[in-house]
Amino acid sequence: MARIGILGGGSWGIALAVLLHKNGHQICVWSALEAEINMLREQHEHRMLPGVVLPEDTVFTTRADQAVEGKDLLVMAVASSYTRETAARISGLVQPGQRIVNVAKGIEEGTLMTLSEIIEQEIPQADVAVLSGPSHAEEVGKGLPTTIVVGAKTQATAEYIQNLFMSEVFRVYISPDVAGIELGGALKNVVALAAGIADGLGYGDNTKAALITRGITEIARLGIAMGGKFETFCGLTGIGDLIVTCASMHSRNRRAGILIGQGKSCEEAMAEVKMVVEGVHSARAAMALARKYDVQLPIIEQVNQVLFEGKSADQAVKDLMLRDKKIEVPAFPW
Repeated sequence: MARIGILGGGSWGIALAVLLHKNGHQICVWSALEAEINMLREQHEHRMLPGVVLPEDTVFTTRADQAVEGKDLLVMAVASSYTRETAARISGLVQPGQRIVNVAKGIEEGTLMTLSEIIEQEIPQADVAVLSGPSHAEEVGKGLPTTIVVGAKTQATAEYIQNLFMSEVFRVYISPDVAGIELGGALKNVVALAAGIADGLGYGDNTKAALITRGITEIARLGIAMGGKFETFCGLTGIGDLIVTCASMHSRNRRAGILIGQGKSCEEAMAEVKMVVEGVHSARAAMALARKYDVQLPIIEQVNQVLFEGKSADQAVKDLMLRDKKIEVPAFPW
């Protein structure tokens, strides 16, 4: 049995808390939001995961020291925009070599850092890993079969986390490609917005298939330029995560995109979804990275123009369709 601190009381953190408790571990859930902790204490259920009941012996706290000190593993499950703030808050409590696995997805707009890089900067003494893949909280909480990847700098850390999470309904692979895993997870949210916008415009399966396949091409193009491995983008944390995020109504990014395609503003869509839409936060960062690494991201560029520059969604689709003619795979000889 391991002692595990879950940092973040949102739906993903709670789904993982349920999974890890079923695996026989001792769980403490922390949130900075007192109302959220009170809800969890009183109801042992998160409002976004109806029917997913937290065991009575789960500890809920607003005290960071209670969630961090003496824990074998910390699970960083706050939204990407709160990663730096949370890491800074707990930095003085984390012991040298204490393991932290980040399970959120995103890129910090101001610094263009991945979330694991932020945690390492704020908590340099920690051993930081990532967990990512096609994994909606709604399904993990219900115990539906899910497959995911842990990325870490050492095989020992990856295997340790793999052993804690692995179960008959949660298969865990391991990989040293932390950069590829994180970039796939962050950038797919932007493409999922595009897929949702297409749905909102009333387009069909042909359009969705094109967005997914050309979207993963863009993600891999930037990811490889930043040090990720091609094979990672062909796997669970690349194309796998992109498929589930573009196709499922569990996806808050797709749902927000549908509303935007139907004519609502970015702000109106996020307010209606009532959850953090990570793709909106990552979209600007993705374009800044594209400029930095001199990489073309036509779909992500159009998403940015729709979100932040007032461009109509249908015009963005027309501009994508009428781009200069291309060879699909330029490396192939005739």
